[in-house]
Amino acid sequence: MREGIHPEYYEATVTCAGCGTTFVTGSTVPEIKINVCSNCHPFYSGKQKIVDSEGRVDAFKRKYAKFQKQQAAKTAS
Repeated sequence: MREGIHPEYYEATVTCAGCGTTFVTGSTVPEIKINVCSNCHPFYSGKQKIVDSEGRVDAFKRKYAKFQKQQAAKTAS
């Protein structure tokens, strides 16, 4: 194998922002931060959890509430 063309290999520490779980894996970067891991992901844990970092769910609910009010006003008249 040629020298100097391969990246450094580290034992990377992976940290989950959702539940705080950490584990060690191999990677080319020394530290990895993830939003959801297998401990807190709804598919694996069976619990429904909304991961909303930018308020998009709240914005959707406000927009949908306006739509429902308009629909109710149309059906009432």
